[in-house]
Amino acid sequence: MNKSKTRTMRFRNLETSAPNKKIRRVKQTARTIIKPIKTAHKIGQKMYFLPMPDNKFGRFLNKRRYVIPKYFREAWHELKDVKWPNRKDTAKLTLAVFIFAIIFGILVAITDYGLDKVFKKILLK
Repeated sequence: MNKSKTRTMRFRNLETSAPNKKIRRVKQTARTIIKPIKTAHKIGQKMYFLPMPDNKFGRFLNKRRYVIPKYFREAWHELKDVKWPNRKDTAKLTLAVFIFAIIFGILVAITDYGLDKVFKKILLK
């Protein structure tokens, strides 16, 4: 039996597009991680109804409730909608932050040095 015919198209595509074993391993790990996340997503979307006694407290809790609070569900949706930068853009933005921090630090140091000299002349005079 030919081994290449028994494999699915997805696995053949993975082998041709990712010759590096590390990349294949990362993709395989990502596929195994997705399953629990999808399960948690399904549970979070469900609404649960708990029958309670007919009093004020019971009427408050008698409403349908989500397992995951609305804030976390909406935050997760926002994170999925974000367009994350690629590696090159991340490197550029990181370099820009470092350059800005260095320039700002130099300006603060110069200002501090100048004010130190001014106050020493004024107060020690």
